[in-house]
This record gives sequence, C-alpha cells and structure tokens, in this order.
Amino acid sequence: MDTVSTAQRRAKSPGWATAPFLLALPLLWSLFIPSQARAQAQTPPPPVAQPETGQTSSELTSHDEPTTFKVNVKLVVVRAVVRDAQGHAVGNLRKEDFQIFDKGKPQVITQFDVEQPGSLTAKARQKSEDNSGNLPGDAVSPTVTSAIPERFVAYVFDDVHLAFGDLAQLRQAAERHFAMLRPTDRAAIFTTSGLKPLDFTDDRAQLHAALNNLRPNPVAGNPIQQCPDIGYYQADQIINKNDPVALQVALQESAVCQPSVKGVTLNPAVEVNAISQEVLNAGSHESHIALSSLANVVQHLSYMPGQRTVVLVSPGFITPDLQYELNQLIDRAVRSEIIVNTLDARGLYVPAAFADASRNPAGIVNAGPAALGQKSLIENAAASAQADLLAILSDSTGGIFFHNNNDFDEGFRRVAETPEYSYALAFVPQNLKLDGSFHALKIKLNSPKKLVLQSRRGYYAPKTSPNPEEQAKEEIEDETFSQEELHNLPVKLHTQFFKASDDDAKLTVLAHVDVQHLRFRKADGRNNNVLTCVSALFSRDGNFLQATQKVVTMHWKDDTLANKLGSGITLKESFDVKPGTYLVRLVVRDAEGQMMSAENGTVEIR
Repeated sequence: MDTVSTAQRRAKSPGWATAPFLLALPLLWSLFIPSQARAQAQTPPPPVAQPETGQTSSELTSHDEPTTFKVNVKLVVVRAVVRDAQGHAVGNLRKEDFQIFDKGKPQVITQFDVEQPGSLTAKARQKSEDNSGNLPGDAVSPTVTSAIPERFVAYVFDDVHLAFGDLAQLRQAAERHFAMLRPTDRAAIFTTSGLKPLDFTDDRAQLHAALNNLRPNPVAGNPIQQCPDIGYYQADQIINKNDPVALQVALQESAVCQPSVKGVTLNPAVEVNAISQEVLNAGSHESHIALSSLANVVQHLSYMPGQRTVVLVSPGFITPDLQYELNQLIDRAVRSEIIVNTLDARGLYVPAAFADASRNPAGIVNAGPAALGQKSLIENAAASAQADLLAILSDSTGGIFFHNNNDFDEGFRRVAETPEYSYALAFVPQNLKLDGSFHALKIKLNSPKKLVLQSRRGYYAPKTSPNPEEQAKEEIEDETFSQEELHNLPVKLHTQFFKASDDDAKLTVLAHVDVQHLRFRKADGRNNNVLTCVSALFSRDGNFLQATQKVVTMHWKDDTLANKLGSGITLKESFDVKPGTYLVRLVVRDAEGQMMSAENGTVEIR
C-alpha cells in the first residue's frame, strides 16, 4: 500500500445538496460533532475512555470537540474497467500495466487498487463471527450474525425526458427484472423529477407499486407545437454555437410555415431567435433538474454500506452548459466506488426529422429536399449527443451502456450487474493551478493483448484550496459510509448486546486500540496523539440509523506507555436499539500519523 491512505483517495467533493426526497436523511456530520450547547442540552458528556490498566486522568481525556487534521493534496481518482474480446472484466493487471496522461503529460500513479465486489461483505460476516462476544470483565450476550445486504442498486427513471410509449415497455421489463432480485439485493426507485421515490428495500410489493406510479413528468410541461420546429440541440447550436447551418434550416422552415400573422409579415430572424431562446431555456432547465436529481441519488447511494450501482433509464439528454456539474457527479461516483450503468430507453433508434408523430413536419417538408436533408443531419446529431451523455456516465465510472437494442429484459439484466474486477488508479497532479480549468485524461495500457478499457475522460481543477478542517471531516464521514476495510492503525472491533426486555436492547461497540504501536509526537516529556473514533449503526436494509463520535486526547508518560499499556485501551459506545439485524461500522483516525482504520460487523439481536 502506498503512503497516501485509502481514506484520502476516497475523500468526497464538497458542495453536494440533498434532494427534497432525501429530507429524512439526518444532517450526518452534525450528529458526529454536536456543538457544545447542543451536547449540554441533550446529552451528558461522554465518559472518559479508560485503558485496561490504570493511568492518571491527565494522560488521557475524551471530549466531543472536533480536531483539525493535516490534509495532504487531494488525489485525482480514476476508475478503470478492462475487458477482453468476450466482454469479460480482466483482473490480473498491475500498476505497471497502466499509464495516465493529464493534458497529455504523463503522471505518476501513486495508488493502485484492484476491486472485487462481494469480498468486503464476506469479510464483514467473518469479522463479526471472530470479534463478537465478551471482552475480559464484561458480562453481556454475544452477538449473532445473519445475512446482510450485499448490493444496493438505485434505478433512476428519467421521467423528465421519457416518452409515454417507451416508459410503458420499460416498466414491464423492470417488473420482470425485480422478480429475479437476490435476497441480499436492495433496490430503490427514483425519478429525475424527484416525484414518488422509493428508498432501498427488498419488498417486491413496494417495488411493484412504485413502478406502476411512474409517469412522464416533463418539467416544462407539454410544449406547444412551434413553427419552426426547433429542438433543444438545434437551439443550442443557434444561440450558443452560432452554427450557420442550424440557423439557415430554421429560417427556411420559418419562411414556409409562418409567412405572416394577421397580414403582417414577420421577421424570420427575430422569430427564430425568440423561439430558439425559449426552447434553450426550457431544455437547460430540464437538463439541470435531471442532472441534479441524479447527483442526489449518487450522494444518497454513497451512504449505503455495500456494492453500489446506479441504473439510469433514459433516452439521454444534452448538458451543453452543465459540464462542470457532470464532472463533479462523476468524481463523486468514482470516489464513492459507485458504478453508473445506463440503458437507452429509445431502444433501436433511427432518428429522422419527421419520425415523431407528435411533431408537425409540414414546415420542414415544404422547405424543400435540401432543408429536409440538413434537418435530418441536425436530428441525427441531437440523438447522438443524447447518447453521448449516457456513454460518458457509464465509461467514466466503469459501467455498462446498453443501447441500440429493443430487448429490455436483457438490458436490465446487464445494467444491474457489476464488473467482476475494476481498478482504482490515483495520482497527484503536478503544479496544479487552482483555476477551475478542465483537464483531459487519457489512460493507456501497456499490454500486447487486445483489451478494451473504460475510464473517465477528465476532471476540473479546483478553484480554491480545500479547507483542511472540513476536508478532514469529509474524509472520516466518507469512510464511515463506505464498506471498505482499512487496517492502517492497530484497532479491533468488538460488539456486544444486552436485552433489557423483549422490545429493548443495548448494543455496545468496542474499539480495542494497541496504543504502543501508534505514532506519537513527543513534547514536554509526554507522548501526544489524538484519536477520533466514529461508531455508526445501519439497518438491515443498509439505511443509516445513528452514529456517535469520541475524540480521545493522549498525553502518555514514557513509563505508562512502555510498561502499563501492554494490553492497550478500549473505547466504548452504546446504542439503544430494538431487536433486529444491524450493520456496525467503526472508523478510527489518528492526528499524528494521518492514518485510518475501518472495520465492519453484523449483529442480530433476537
């Protein structure tokens, strides 16, 4: 493992808003680090952590105040999926097999990980079996493990852009697909309009009801047929790109279908620009809504403790003025180990200027064959641009783009899968300017075999330096909602529970720390370090329930550290719970070594 920690590789991008349908999600970090006033009003101060052998109180204190961590340069993370000629993911490549170029300049790969879905869940089960039970001196019931969710799939239906006919076919295929979900799968149904969401569940009846509620919901409403007939893509070409061909086609159509109003001849150029601006505003608003909803789903999914997949079902849409937001979404997905698979809802699609029966083709048809041919080229380019968005999302996150195929049963089967292997490559940009500019990325393989590589196409440089304290919080929070295990600190997770009655229990999470193997800073004859310990609890469906944070400041004397702390210290947190199955997540980070450990456990309280 390279010196840059995995937690730093996974640090989240700031500035993500929560969607309206996620209002039930707690303000996570405010739970982790309550203000002093809130702590005094609601709960007493946490008990001082005690080692398993004695020491004076001046050597060890515990409090709820946040600590400031030193933060290294934020890495650029690239997920890559490599497939052979048969489409199977390849998992035997090494760091030396890859090259990364940032704006054409070669970069040094500072971190390299091969990721396999499913392995972390197996480790969580095994660790719960190994670490459940009592520590010396405790008299409580041992924990019992059971099956926990392994995979979370968020199905996002783009009801803002989907046509009714396409949605009806997709709904039937999705119904058949959901009937085949595994017991360890959890599915959620979201829409780009944000209407009628269903959070993660394994309840087939709820999934069926959510599918039946899907309807097209264009944000701009049903547009009135305009003449000339200008789509969002053509409007962008006219207004933003100053494309003379797109403008000329619109002018020719306008001259034929709208020569005058009440005997007054209209200025075609004025009319075309007015319609184009109106269409551009409406299209940009719809694309912004759809992309923002997708970003919110990615954020919500990043809090689920398992394999994470987004399935976007959409005809595609263009984002000419939202490229920065699109790359931020991709960056968040990559850092949260979320794969975005896309399914083109148009199926086998052959665009033509007069193929849509809902649109009036009279103007362009009467404008003559030359104008009709140019209009067809514009429609083809628009259809291709819509597909480009779906391809970029899937390629950049290591996903699958299912398109040009009417077999939606096969499509749902494929987009719900996760690749058997993926690679997480990271590098520190050299002499990176904080100017917000786009950096094109290119990944090359040093392999004689014919392999196909999927990876992100670029990233945006930050505009300002990250705030060290906020970034440190984000790193800990991000690791809390990961399923990834880290073992950079000598920490072991143990869990216990005690049933007070048939309806109430107390679950205890214990972090046993071998302090003699921590890194300390020597000052005034003392060995100094600060541990931040977060214990988090999730339901059987992977939904976040509650979390607590303990900040432990250590000022060990040499004699205490060398002779009295051979068995380490144990940090303890307790939760009041009901009988059921829970996933426990423990994250511990130290201030001096900038290292982090994270472990999973499962508990079944019967």
